[in-house]
Amino acid sequence: MIDLRSDTVTRPSDQMRARMAAAPVGDDVYGEDPTVNALESAAAEIFGKEAALLTPSGTMANQLALKTHTIVGDEVIAGRDMHVFLSEGGAAAFIAGVSLNLINSERGIVKAQDVAAAVRAEDIHHPPTRLVWLENTHNRGGGTVYPLSLVREISEVARAHGLALHIDGARIFNAAVASRRSPAECVAAADTLTFCLSKGLGCPIGSMVAGPADFIKEARRWRKALGGGMRQAGIIAAAGLWALEHNVDRMEEDHANARLLAERLCDHPLVRIDMRQVETNMVMIGLDARVSPAELAAGARAEGVLFLPFGPERVRLVTHLDIERQDAVEASGIILSVLDSMR
Repeated sequence: MIDLRSDTVTRPSDQMRARMAAAPVGDDVYGEDPTVNALESAAAEIFGKEAALLTPSGTMANQLALKTHTIVGDEVIAGRDMHVFLSEGGAAAFIAGVSLNLINSERGIVKAQDVAAAVRAEDIHHPPTRLVWLENTHNRGGGTVYPLSLVREISEVARAHGLALHIDGARIFNAAVASRRSPAECVAAADTLTFCLSKGLGCPIGSMVAGPADFIKEARRWRKALGGGMRQAGIIAAAGLWALEHNVDRMEEDHANARLLAERLCDHPLVRIDMRQVETNMVMIGLDARVSPAELAAGARAEGVLFLPFGPERVRLVTHLDIERQDAVEASGIILSVLDSMR
């Protein structure tokens, strides 16, 4: 099978497994796992933040950020199609106890003026606005990269209103590679960030939160309260260290393979692909009304290609380190053949 469902489906390489097996370990709840400590220090340094924290999942990392930035009853400004709203089981409400003030976006990108307009006036009828939340790259936008100038502009709005700025950087390394910026540049304007080890970096598990040392100290307490305290977690952390050393620059291959898929599919009369919107490792394919996303996915699956319907009129293809150029060529040929059968 050629699996284009997500970049979460990757399997650890033999080299990554060897690093995991050989990792020095200790009890991380006591702060005694040397490999976890090394990963957290490396992540903080890469992003230019004071400290970082390993978590089991991206959802937990995001919820820790929400919980640490806010108190119950606060409000967070976020785009209406962000992961924190659509794909985390409503956790913002029952873990952090916050409401999300959802604003419009274009391909996941919010405007600074809309952020400013969403800030609540001080009034007992309103929840206090506490935090601005961005997502880079943006999943439902199709792997959209936030322009650095816009992140800075939004940061200035946040500062002017006394708000913190968080970046959900689940795929922030894709953004850095695509924009030819350092990871630190991409998040310099933000107070805190989260990023996933288990997406484009190819690890089997894990995400990170990074920010000021006092913030991470508090997040560590909330991680324990939520059941995220881990013991000999160096086995997980070793995979992260391997990935940060070996799997970042190679993301250019994922982006090239996504573009190849898009180029080979875009001229078919039953699909709509804007090549300008293929920025990283995702291809969003709009479909003619005659084509059911579920039927297209089922037809491709029968021929050996996996991908996901992504709403009523489109499907999503995601490239990753287990997809080579020839896989992209073969997958696009199969999808074109299935499309032809549906005309």
